[in-house]
Amino acid sequence: MPNLSIKDVPEDWAEALRQRAARNHRSLQGELMAIVEQAIQQEPSTQTYDPANPGAPRVVGFDKRGWPIVRQGWKTPEQVIAEMREKYPVPIANQLSSIDIIRQDRDSR
Repeated sequence: MPNLSIKDVPEDWAEALRQRAARNHRSLQGELMAIVEQAIQQEPSTQTYDPANPGAPRVVGFDKRGWPIVRQGWKTPEQVIAEMREKYPVPIANQLSSIDIIRQDRDSR
């Protein structure tokens, strides 16, 4: 069986896990195995996108520590554009547009 290791665990987390293990009459190793087993056995539907409920929280990836990145809700591009036009109804005078800036950069190469 492979071994897993967690490094640099904050002391207060380690103590909380020790206390949890004691409450559940387990060793620290047994408590960690129970936590991992519970995480693995979760239904996939709680971890994936549900088109019937697009605003529900969902895991979209994992950060460098392995922690889940959770997103909740979404907007269509049209909604985002409408919000931006409401927030910034008039362009800044005498300024290049982003299209012009990109064209200038591209043409300078």
